[in-house]
Amino acid sequence: MSAQHSHRSEESAPLLSEDVDHRNYGDAPDHENAPSTAASTLRSVQEGSSRKGRKQSRRWPSIIALTILTLVLIAILGLGFAAPEVAEQYAKGAMVFEPTDLSIDSFTPSGVRARIQGNFRMDASKVHKKAVRDLGRAGTWIARAAESKRTQVDVFLPEWGDVLLGSADIPPLVVDIRNGHTTHLDFLSELTAGDLDGIRRIADDWLYGRLGQLRVRGNADVSIKSGIFSLGTQTVSEEVLFRVNQIPVMPKYQISRLGFSEGERDGVKGMLASVSLTLNNNYPVDFEIPRFRFDILVPGCLADADYLVLAQATTAETQVSPKTDVNVNVSGFVQELPKTLIAACPDTQTSPIDRLLGSYIEGKETLVYVRGSSSPSSGTPKWIIDFMKDVVIPVPFPGHEFKDLIRNFTLADVHFGLPDPFASPDSPKSNPRLSAVVKALINLPGEIKFPIDVARVRADSDVYYKGRKLGKLDLHKWQHANSTRTTIPDEDQEGLLVHSIVKEAPLNITDDDVFTDVIQALVFGGEPVVLGVQAQVDVETTTVLGTFVVRNIPAQGKVFVKPISGGNITSFSPEVGELEILDTTKTTLTIGAKVNVTNPTEYAATVPYIDINISVNDTIVGHATAREVFVVPGPNHNLAIVAIWSPFSQSGKEGYNTTLTLRTHSLSIPSQPRLGATLSIFNVTIPTPQLKSPANPNRPVDQNPPSYSPGPQFIGDAVFHLLTSTAVLTLLSPLPHTSLYITSVSATAAYNNTPVGSIDYDLPFEVPPGVSLTPSLPVDWSLGSVGYEAVKEALGGRLKVEAEAKVGIRVGRWSEKVWYEGRGIGARVSI
Repeated sequence: MSAQHSHRSEESAPLLSEDVDHRNYGDAPDHENAPSTAASTLRSVQEGSSRKGRKQSRRWPSIIALTILTLVLIAILGLGFAAPEVAEQYAKGAMVFEPTDLSIDSFTPSGVRARIQGNFRMDASKVHKKAVRDLGRAGTWIARAAESKRTQVDVFLPEWGDVLLGSADIPPLVVDIRNGHTTHLDFLSELTAGDLDGIRRIADDWLYGRLGQLRVRGNADVSIKSGIFSLGTQTVSEEVLFRVNQIPVMPKYQISRLGFSEGERDGVKGMLASVSLTLNNNYPVDFEIPRFRFDILVPGCLADADYLVLAQATTAETQVSPKTDVNVNVSGFVQELPKTLIAACPDTQTSPIDRLLGSYIEGKETLVYVRGSSSPSSGTPKWIIDFMKDVVIPVPFPGHEFKDLIRNFTLADVHFGLPDPFASPDSPKSNPRLSAVVKALINLPGEIKFPIDVARVRADSDVYYKGRKLGKLDLHKWQHANSTRTTIPDEDQEGLLVHSIVKEAPLNITDDDVFTDVIQALVFGGEPVVLGVQAQVDVETTTVLGTFVVRNIPAQGKVFVKPISGGNITSFSPEVGELEILDTTKTTLTIGAKVNVTNPTEYAATVPYIDINISVNDTIVGHATAREVFVVPGPNHNLAIVAIWSPFSQSGKEGYNTTLTLRTHSLSIPSQPRLGATLSIFNVTIPTPQLKSPANPNRPVDQNPPSYSPGPQFIGDAVFHLLTSTAVLTLLSPLPHTSLYITSVSATAAYNNTPVGSIDYDLPFEVPPGVSLTPSLPVDWSLGSVGYEAVKEALGGRLKVEAEAKVGIRVGRWSEKVWYEGRGIGARVSI
């Protein structure tokens, strides 16, 4: 006898038991809207639960077993003992299946052979409607047991165009269907994959979170026997709806080991990668996963573009044991990096590999993608290869935040340069410049076991002083570098020592107050100034894979700047020589000079242009300009300086110490008025540079100049003529290239502070460079004075006199009257 009927149900909750150990029998209150026991049982299979409340993962082969048992029971009850609706309600409500073990016996050319073990029983107490419960218990008591012949269950996805998900070959089963009786089931089922293209589309939606729900329909032609009675073949169909929170998710995993080394594969050099993973496994499954080959992919420049192949990888044979974490070992090989992976993306300066490495170094989770390789692996069934070769699985790859990846970041052999005075104010050349040797120790991660060299570096650096930002050091240009592998002191870890020479990197001062504090500490602090540097460093590396850039590596370090001679600014020790008058106006002298100066710091400096005010007694008397001057640590000789001098009624005292005050101003560096104004708060007072007079030919060498006169002597000596009442002076001009003219002289001479005589002369005469004699100057003797008597007594001999004079001087168009005082002037007295 044969009959056909179809039963369809739509469950709003997964068919899993929340209380599989419930043992109450008999009548129960009627709950019209309570979820069925079959639904609860299926939830147990999918989500997993125990008496202790521990969640388990879904078991799809167990679902198939439960489905076929449900179909068998519905067929028996619906055939001869109850109305189809009653049979369906009782079967779904009372049936309980508790899976105890699931293993994959073997992989087959078209699927897998699964072994399913579990306990089956009917629990009428879970059926809430009394009429259904009573009819079901009566019918199953009469039937006692049910036996199905070999059955094929086809599983379809109705909402996906009835795509065939797969087929299960179920062997003959015999179960006791009486209430409270338990049957232990242990059988092998051949599971065959269905439409691979359709399954692949569903897998893509599941992997990328687009699968909102999944409706599954099982169809089977069930041949049933109860006792000695054959009940024929029943065509049965059953539907189950899985909502989004009931669909399985990817298992959690943890990377326990990651390593990279240089190696060969098939005679080709490349990068070997080895990864050990631990996956959480809450399944009661037992099987061995064969070797599997796959591609590692990374995103390209565009979101909708094809992924880029980074490497090929192979898993080792892996044993999966029930409810035990799985250890998976993966080995990979990269022969070379594709050009599209390291080339900058359009309209950007970063490449796909930049983004990947950047996220990894910053400790951010990065998505890489796994796709089955089209190259078959030994032992991998072809259906798995065909299915996986077009499935791209997103795999979150955890980042590794490298603390102190770059350590001991220092600057040595520092050279400072002033801004280009004629640069645009906003251009890099308008900032001070810094050249130095950058030294950094890169803390190589333990994962890196391959040779690596650093070819170039660049950085975006912020400079701080006492926690406040001073400015930015512009190192955006690539700087050549070299590297040496080394062992980090006091640590069992390898590092890479990198040297790079930075040339003329602009230092953009962003906080004038901080800069003022730094200069003040350098000039007057007497202790080293510590500047902090925080940088994002790009490193161009060379490995067996080629050359590529690792970007935005965080680095920090300190720069120790020594003070300027312990705070003693006078240690600059300037000496002026080779003075030359270059130009004159009615009120100014343009003076060129060669200056010797001692730089007390260990830093060199380039000065393309600077202008500094010169003050005497808080009055600006001139300004000095230097162009293209290079200052090295220690003595510096013959530095060219041009000064425009605006003297007014200056006094000259031979051997007297005077001082000059040097101060910058807003136009000291035209392209950086803020820098000049900031530096102007510092007054640098130095001794007035002493001019050197030529040697006096009338004086012995050991008395040139006199020991009591530290400065130059303008009057070398004098000859007094008593008979003609005149004097001739030997003048020692400190100007080696320029003649000056004396336009008038009003002077007095004294001996031991007593007057000798006076001179009043208003006819101009030339004073050429070197040693020269004046015309005969008329002397008005102080007759009767002690000084005059001393002169007469020295007739034919010598004596030393003092002189004071108001002298008119002219150089070119400039003229001025100055006060002069001379001491210890040797005078020879003749008739």
